[in-house]
Amino acid sequence: VQLQAFGGGLVQAGGSLRLSCAASERTFSTYVMAWFRQAPGKEREFVAGTSRDGSLRSYADSVNGRFTISRENAGTTVYLQMNILKAEDTAVYYCAATRSSSYIIYRNTGPYNLWGHGTQVTVSS
Repeated sequence: VQLQAFGGGLVQAGGSLRLSCAASERTFSTYVMAWFRQAPGKEREFVAGTSRDGSLRSYADSVNGRFTISRENAGTTVYLQMNILKAEDTAVYYCAATRSSSYIIYRNTGPYNLWGHGTQVTVSS
C-alpha cells in the first residue's frame, strides 16, 4: 500500500483546511491510520488517529476539539479536517498506517510502517 497526502497550504489563523490521504489499495481498510506532524527543529508528533473501521478516534490534546479525523474505507481515503487553525499548527503533516493492531491507535511513530510524503501546512498569524 502506498499513501499520498495532499491538501496543505497557506491559511490565516482561525481558518480551516482539510487534508486527505489516499491509499493505493483497498486493503487500506485493514490498517489503523494516523496523522502526524513535524515542525522545523521539532520531533514528529502524533496529531490524530482512527481504528480500522473508523469507530475509534484519538487526538492530541493540542488539537482536540479543533481537528477531526475520518476515513472512507470504500474510497480508500482518510481525512483530517482542521478548524480554528493556529500559528503553532504550522508543520509538515504526514499520514501513516499500521496493521500492528485493529483498534489500538499508537501515538508514537514506531508501529507505523507506511508513510505518505508530507504536505505543508502554514498558518499565518
